[in-house]
Amino acid sequence: MKKELLLIAFGVVISLLGSGIVYLASRPPRGNAIQLLPPPTQSLLVVQVSGAVVNPGVYELPAGSRVRDAIQAAGGFTSEAYQIGVNQAALLEDGKSIIIQANPPTQRSPSTPELTARIENPIPTTAASLPDSDLPASTATYGLININTATLEELDRLPGIGPVIAQRIIDFRTSDGPFVQVEDIMNVKGIGQVTFEKIRGLITVGP
Repeated sequence: MKKELLLIAFGVVISLLGSGIVYLASRPPRGNAIQLLPPPTQSLLVVQVSGAVVNPGVYELPAGSRVRDAIQAAGGFTSEAYQIGVNQAALLEDGKSIIIQANPPTQRSPSTPELTARIENPIPTTAASLPDSDLPASTATYGLININTATLEELDRLPGIGPVIAQRIIDFRTSDGPFVQVEDIMNVKGIGQVTFEKIRGLITVGP
């Protein structure tokens, strides 16, 4: 009799435990589900690199990049790059223009007659060898064309500069202000390093 009571009590305990497990398993979970947010998208900086670099152009770089990274993206310095004074550790800012100047004529090695003439003469041989009739009026009279004041006709007569690019030069200085240095003309669409080298000795930003 006692053994039967123990069996009955054991069965009741097992039944209660089973019912509790079923109840707990069937209950809906409490609280709100945790939602994982996607990782933040890294913002990009858009900068223009021009002047004495291998591949001038517009480049997208991660936020926090330095001037050095922009120069490397443009293929690095050319052999004529004037690196003194370039702060490669400076942080980049979105929308900025980085212009790498070429070596001043006085620091170039006069290994060719053309370079020697550039150092010795106020006007390079490319301009001095042309008759006055083939030069713009301002060049024949004053030696250099002021890109801040020259007319479309004067700019059009520069080597590699047609009427379309001449108008872009005028539009650029009207909207962005006068050119501070002759290298700034490479910020005008259509004027790259090759064209700039053709007109470098023919232009000025001064009076």
